[in-house]
Amino acid sequence: MPNYILAFDQGTTSSRAILFDRRGHIKSIAQKEFTQIYPQPGWVEHNANEIWSTQVGVAAEAILKAGLQATDIAAIGITNQRETTVVWDRRTGEAVCNAIVWQDRRTSAYCDSLKRQGHEQTVREKTGLVIDAYFSATKIRWILDHVPGAKEKAEAGHLAFGTIDSWLIWNLTARKVHVTDVTNASRTLLYNINTLTWDEDLLSLFDIPASMLPEVRSSSEVVGETAASLFAARIPIAGIAGDQHAALFGQMCTKPGMVKNTYGTGCFMLMNIGDKPILSTHKLVTTIAWKIKDEVRYALEGSIFIAGAVVQWLRDGLGVISSSAEVEQLARLVKSSDGVYLVPAFAGLGAPHWNQHTRGTMVGMTRGTTKAHIARAALESIAYQTMEVLSAMEADSGIEIKELRVDGGATDNDLLMQFQADILNVRVVKPEVTEVTAIGAAYLAGLAVGFWQSVEDIQQQWNISRQYEPAASDSHQELIKGWLRAVRAAKAWADDSE
Repeated sequence: MPNYILAFDQGTTSSRAILFDRRGHIKSIAQKEFTQIYPQPGWVEHNANEIWSTQVGVAAEAILKAGLQATDIAAIGITNQRETTVVWDRRTGEAVCNAIVWQDRRTSAYCDSLKRQGHEQTVREKTGLVIDAYFSATKIRWILDHVPGAKEKAEAGHLAFGTIDSWLIWNLTARKVHVTDVTNASRTLLYNINTLTWDEDLLSLFDIPASMLPEVRSSSEVVGETAASLFAARIPIAGIAGDQHAALFGQMCTKPGMVKNTYGTGCFMLMNIGDKPILSTHKLVTTIAWKIKDEVRYALEGSIFIAGAVVQWLRDGLGVISSSAEVEQLARLVKSSDGVYLVPAFAGLGAPHWNQHTRGTMVGMTRGTTKAHIARAALESIAYQTMEVLSAMEADSGIEIKELRVDGGATDNDLLMQFQADILNVRVVKPEVTEVTAIGAAYLAGLAVGFWQSVEDIQQQWNISRQYEPAASDSHQELIKGWLRAVRAAKAWADDSE
């Protein structure tokens, strides 16, 4: 048996490849950024061929760096930016236009019209999602409506749709295999998470031909092999999961009630809710966490738009720090924010508010407010937003959360992580292997080919590098009340804009 698993981590700004050994240790990493295309305000696109070429390029580089051959690799696991939409011609293999990225807002008006027509409840019950430009179906519809000849080609059965995982696998297998997995399918607005099938009513609602859709497979099974011309060996493609689902698995949140939060530009918090979908009544979305063999696991998800980005704003917008790493040092100059709250709603508020009109607001300043207080308030805003999503998850699931597993760049900030533990009153735990998204994809692939024997085996590899115990204090409740007041003030500013 070969001794390594190769993970493809195809993200929003870069393509990465990471080789893992049997102990879950990293052997080598390669990464390459690719072009972000902004044709109009609110539009975000990627060149699908560039995504493919960078991803296959870094895969070859990671193998070369490690001094290995393709025959040393037991399987490939793929994790990807979710919802980003590629439509290509099956006959030529060429995309009909640029990929429309998950961040793209061009279909917002179409989403509003669907809501006005009363479709929101049906869509929510079938998919667990809200009608929003974020998800794939409205992007497919836009392509069929706006790319010359696309509608006719689709109706003739010539066009294929895929999220990025499907596009990579199509190319990896020399155009032989058109598949996705349940996690990516569950982000399209077309997949019924109860019946685990593409939904005819939803296909009809969005007017999308079923012939465009990939076959849906589990997250951990061999779906095909790489073409021999690519790596000089046929490597099984054996794991697929959207990035946040892969991170949930990589953090070994395998039991109901286990939660992970990824601190990036924004925050994505997912909670394992077991083998039945729970529809949120607190403005979270319900999604498929993964499917291994015949076992499906579901998750609640809350998205926070601005997390690490608030530190970038302090650096680039205000110039109060010259590097992101300086923010902790500056914030530690004061014992508290001294009543200052920063609500970083620069792009509206995500879960659990979903208010796209709210804007960034700072309250509680006095003549004694310094840049250190503002830096501290900015960091604390990340923890407060996380607290609101976690409270919504507890309310939806009926499960009291005792531990939060964390990953992402901001977890290097000890001040933030301790404050996070205090304000949540739960233990915050950081793992030894920080590449949790990639290792999640590797684990899913490895399980499928017997590289690892069971989930229980893998759990032995998950180790803590740092944990933060909450310091109980009555003052924390007062701080939370202040935050909620600040959020109400930000919303009031938006509501009174007319």
